[in-house]
Amino acid sequence: MIWSILLLTAVTLERLGELVLARRNTRALLAKGGREVGAAHYSTIVSLHAAWLIGLWLFAWNAPLETGWVVVFAGLQVLRFWTLSTLGRRWTTRIIVVPGETLVTTGPYRFLRHPNYVVVIGEIAVLPLCFDMPIYALVFTLVNALVLTIRIRAENAALSGSSHAQQP
Repeated sequence: MIWSILLLTAVTLERLGELVLARRNTRALLAKGGREVGAAHYSTIVSLHAAWLIGLWLFAWNAPLETGWVVVFAGLQVLRFWTLSTLGRRWTTRIIVVPGETLVTTGPYRFLRHPNYVVVIGEIAVLPLCFDMPIYALVFTLVNALVLTIRIRAENAALSGSSHAQQP
């Protein structure tokens, strides 16, 4: 039980910290002349992630952990950190197009066009599996797939419309 609470607390603090970082970076990118693209679906993404995490707190806080899945989740955190550190001040949870900026092609972006979404897809599925909740993982993975389809289309349109977009 204590390990479940610690894992959920760590994920919650990570997500809250990311929101603070994203807000700061978004303000800076907009101040540099950036413009947001695809804002209409942003509240859906936030709602999905909030519901996912709240549900995990409700249903998994006292569940035993599946060690193998925790290891996979830890690996996803390494990719998350690599992605965020590669983008630095350009990372945000929104799609911001900044004139004069070039696309990042280092770090995980050498191998994947959207490494952050690989992490998100993995986390949505794997964290519930850490608590032996496969149906929860499946339901949120399917909903996440629908939302990310919209998100990635908007981002790809922004990237193809301008070679100067940041990649979240």
